[in-house]
Amino acid sequence: MLCALFMHGRMLAALAIALLPAPAISTTLIENARGIQITADGKLDRFTGLVINDQGKIVQVLRGTSAGVVVPIDRRVDAGGRTLLPGLIDAHGHVMALGLAALQLDLVGTSSVGDLQQRLRGYSASHKDDPWITGRGWNQELWSEARFPTVADLDAAVSDRPVSLERIDGHALVVNSAALRAAGITAATKDPVGGKIERDASGNPTGLLVDAAMELVSSKVPPPSEQVMAQALARAQDALLSTGITATADMGTSVADWAAMNQAGRTGRLNVRIMAYALGIGPIATIAPNGPTNWLFGDRLRLVGVKLYSDGALGSRGAFLKQPYADDTGTRGLRFLTDEELRNQAEQAASKGLQPAIHAIGDAADAQVITTYEELSRKYGKDRRWRIEHFQIADPADIPRLAPASIIASMQPVHQTSDRLMAEKRLSQGQLAGAYAWQSVLKSGARIAFGSDYPVESPNPFPGLSAAISRQDINGAPPGGWMPEQRVSFEQALSGFTRDAAYAGFAEQKFGAIEPGKWADFIIVDRDISEAGALEIARTQVLETWVAGKKVWSSSAKTRGERGR
Repeated sequence: MLCALFMHGRMLAALAIALLPAPAISTTLIENARGIQITADGKLDRFTGLVINDQGKIVQVLRGTSAGVVVPIDRRVDAGGRTLLPGLIDAHGHVMALGLAALQLDLVGTSSVGDLQQRLRGYSASHKDDPWITGRGWNQELWSEARFPTVADLDAAVSDRPVSLERIDGHALVVNSAALRAAGITAATKDPVGGKIERDASGNPTGLLVDAAMELVSSKVPPPSEQVMAQALARAQDALLSTGITATADMGTSVADWAAMNQAGRTGRLNVRIMAYALGIGPIATIAPNGPTNWLFGDRLRLVGVKLYSDGALGSRGAFLKQPYADDTGTRGLRFLTDEELRNQAEQAASKGLQPAIHAIGDAADAQVITTYEELSRKYGKDRRWRIEHFQIADPADIPRLAPASIIASMQPVHQTSDRLMAEKRLSQGQLAGAYAWQSVLKSGARIAFGSDYPVESPNPFPGLSAAISRQDINGAPPGGWMPEQRVSFEQALSGFTRDAAYAGFAEQKFGAIEPGKWADFIIVDRDISEAGALEIARTQVLETWVAGKKVWSSSAKTRGERGR
């Protein structure tokens, strides 16, 4: 009897709940927009607005007046005839490095050794309690001396505590004597595999550490606290959202980075969508022991793959070349791993379903990675979307090998404009034949994903879009473009920063286009970039950034054009 009464009570309660009115579904109409995007088949697509549901996903895309809306609308947002684009995606960045750089000594734009010393002294005076001084951003190619800084240069500015200053490309460090002592580096210290300790004529360290040798010092620097990591992530997100980046690949996610991203997600402070790639094989056991993670926090975070390295960078002559450097015939750069070692590491990732993304800049490194992927594709199939990060100085003979193995070239257009003069010094005409060869890659049938490699470059994607279609920097140099035959069309460039970048991270079903079912991630900008010249595109300003149907950044504190129904 008691059991029957209990069951009767439960039935009445269920009936009462069923009779309650269903919660209203709230919809938002973004109207009067000058919408621009690229279709799946590479065509320019124009639209006038979109309808967003209360989950933040797109219900309908308009290509006429709002009279064509097929659902009731609860809120209207007038775009005021301004240009609306899908949220742009950076296929290769370093999220926490971007944020941490904002909290460290900034050496971007230094003009000489003396300028570096002056900034270092000023920073030291205002950060007296810091046990180490860290900074980044110097580039000796821009200095009047055109030489690498030395331990003596840093000692002359700060000698009472360790100093470690990273080159703009992240592939070299210069340190002072205190840092050398802290790391135990002497004339007797051997170069690590894949790295180089620069030495003077007497064999003593000059203070310059290249690639793998950087870890000798970096491992001694106290790690940032959880609070600092949270601040860094907030700074990075602000920098990305303010330039129109709503999603990014994070190339080299450490365990500490992953923890900071998860904490931001749990507390509702993760607005940028992050496709994370673990920093080498090591973090996999902690972050993703069973393969790629699920999408977390409303599709804002996922561990997709693993970042590996084949060589270093061109600026520090660490890029691995088939022939010697034109300006230093005694070296071909640095080969980080043997063929077997690289294949084993890539297969450790692939065997778990993780996507390898391998850094390769020099033509010898590119060839090594292509060979690795050709072997793995025969075992794991061609649907794995193998990635080469940078594919910067390629042998033209290797480019046709990409498409048959389904290899994606993840490239950064702004590197061409930044590196042009240095590349002409470092490389012979023959080596330059496949340099930054975007159009050759596309004509081969391979897919390109575009990014910036921030903080090596600014995360702002619009100078990248401009460079991709013009082969010129933001000042229009050189006239007519550098190797202009490698320019891409506007449609190809915008696709590289939207659909193709999403595809490269297995995220094309989630974002990368304004389509029903995808997240309502979009930006409003100050000009129609489809009708602007390259130099105008480079100067585009973002007015608003929306993620999941919510405005998360605005150039104005005022909320414009919104009204209730």
